[in-house]
Amino acid sequence: MRDMTTLTPSTSDPPQAHSPRRTRFLSHLRPWIQTAFLAVFLWPYQWVTQALAALGINFNPHMIPGCVFHCYACPLSTFACPVGIVAQSVAHGFVPFLALGVVITTGALLGSLACGWACPFGFLQDILARVPLPKLRIPAWMSHGRYLVLLFLVILIPWRFGSDHPLFICSVCPAGGLEAGVYDQVSRHGLAGLLAMSPTKTAIVLLFLGWATLTIRPWCTIFCPLGGFFALFNRVSIFYLRFAKTSCTACNLCRSRCAYGVEVEKSVNVSRCLRCMECTTCGAFEPALAIAKPQEHPPD
Repeated sequence: MRDMTTLTPSTSDPPQAHSPRRTRFLSHLRPWIQTAFLAVFLWPYQWVTQALAALGINFNPHMIPGCVFHCYACPLSTFACPVGIVAQSVAHGFVPFLALGVVITTGALLGSLACGWACPFGFLQDILARVPLPKLRIPAWMSHGRYLVLLFLVILIPWRFGSDHPLFICSVCPAGGLEAGVYDQVSRHGLAGLLAMSPTKTAIVLLFLGWATLTIRPWCTIFCPLGGFFALFNRVSIFYLRFAKTSCTACNLCRSRCAYGVEVEKSVNVSRCLRCMECTTCGAFEPALAIAKPQEHPPD
């Protein structure tokens, strides 16, 4: 287990001076990386299909599950949503081996890093969080809601009732409402088409948009079943966050930079961590790989 002991400055070595440029680099880089991944996941799949067809390859990328939470019904979706694939597969009584392989591999390699740096729906919430309104802190216990959504809306309800149940994950998903529902209605009926959306879907979209301006990533923190699944790997994934004890000055900057209520003085690689890596701003936390030298690993 890659947990840390309580954060205190090293007594054997003097604290190392922090480089503001080095410690803030990841914070400034993250939006650009998110934008790059946004271009990948929003590349129209029809264009990919046509490009491959020109090469004599008959292939639809919607057959391939992605590694982020992104509605496949969106016309700009390149890959299929792994959550939707799992739910539909369970509803029809078969095991989605490819989708499970993709998400398990992603989790084992990166943990929640895919949520913090690659997910387009997470990026949208980061943008909404920039609205200058007071932000409410989500209690830590509410993060368990992700596993309730995974268990009931993605597995048990599809398995028992099929995909027609009103609580089937795709029926209540805000990503589906925004990326598919809104686009479909507007493209067919103009702005007036927004009034033709179902009251339930409209309420979900409006509630999500409003909530995302008042809290940091409410869907990711409380409801996202894919993020909850990735979070299970945070303690054992190859990528992890390491505490450099000799760089710690006990300034508590790492704790104050965390928007998700992670008690980094106890452990950073916990399920609530979305690995935005804002805590690295203090200089005492570093991204690391489990294939590093044994002496570089954090204490258990």
